[in-house]
Amino acid sequence: MIIQREIQPQVEDALFKGKIVVIYGPRQVGKTTLAKLILQNRQEIKSAYFNCDEPDICQALTDKTSTELKLFLGDSKLVVLDEAQRVKNIGLTLKLLADNYPKMQIIATGSSSFDLSNQIFEPLTGRKKEFYLYPFSLAELKNYYSEIEFNRILENRMVFGMYPGVIFESDKGKSESLRELAKSYVYKDALEYQGIKNSEVVEKLLQALALQVGNEVSYNEISSLIEVNKITVANYIQILEKAFIVFRLPSFSRNLRDEIKSNRKIYFFDNGIRNALINNLNPVGLRQDAGALWENFMISERVKRNGNFGSVANMYFWRTLRQQEIDLIEDRGGELAGYEFKWKSRPGKVPVAFSRAYPDAKVEMITKENYKTFVGL
Repeated sequence: MIIQREIQPQVEDALFKGKIVVIYGPRQVGKTTLAKLILQNRQEIKSAYFNCDEPDICQALTDKTSTELKLFLGDSKLVVLDEAQRVKNIGLTLKLLADNYPKMQIIATGSSSFDLSNQIFEPLTGRKKEFYLYPFSLAELKNYYSEIEFNRILENRMVFGMYPGVIFESDKGKSESLRELAKSYVYKDALEYQGIKNSEVVEKLLQALALQVGNEVSYNEISSLIEVNKITVANYIQILEKAFIVFRLPSFSRNLRDEIKSNRKIYFFDNGIRNALINNLNPVGLRQDAGALWENFMISERVKRNGNFGSVANMYFWRTLRQQEIDLIEDRGGELAGYEFKWKSRPGKVPVAFSRAYPDAKVEMITKENYKTFVGL
């Protein structure tokens, strides 16, 4: 089954406008499928697909002149370079193509933003349009289920996540696929970056982060727990972010003296990967961490919603030294909105300190009864 990705219309709209189109995303998230669908939709145009995981293709695109590149690519007008980060100095290769063959549209995909973005940032300044492809969003799945079925899958998605290779598997198949993803794919980009070889430390770090979802993360505490120094913890977390495994929410602070100013929370882009890392794929009703699962699920879905629709919002959490807190703050050009996430609906009050400091900010509780608007359904 082919599920329409929400960024596809935006990607197609960006074609043949004089810029290299770059699609970032983790492994196994569907970048290749998306790229090939775009080629199918432009069958009237001569096109070509190249998998840069293939050594000969990688070699043919590395340190070549513009003439050599044109000979290799031929007279195709639409070219996909899949896993383009494999090509050494890919930024220079793309720059040569953009400058010398402006009528040739290049789509470059990359599993790791650290390699591809670092290589193309300077060479392609002003010459690229970037997109991010995440695991499926609930909004992308909504057209493939009835209303009743969609409501039934909610808890399943909280446990098994939204990776394409997991969605339509049996529960047993989901478990096996997730464990394979976590060990064979999720680590791969992170461990290859700068030759990181200590997979045990990375695994311990990820497990520690998985167990702290919804709580503030102390690099000092984690460094003691996994027995590496604080700088290494910070560096590894940055790498895991760039490999699309986790993302950080910084603390929001503007008006109050006792607002937390320098802490952070860390969430996973996919609940299933998080659960596989701690080897807990039990149903929601049998878990002690249902609240944390719901919070991670909703915030990650919000990240997808904002990214898929090009909605610009800075995201934070808010807390004071007196333990008044709000799970998520969105700042859209100075306009603030707050969100609290409750799996089991309970009456909640907006912290008095926040209401006084930010009287124009609306705060909403997101539950399984009202979440659909929040995630773009």
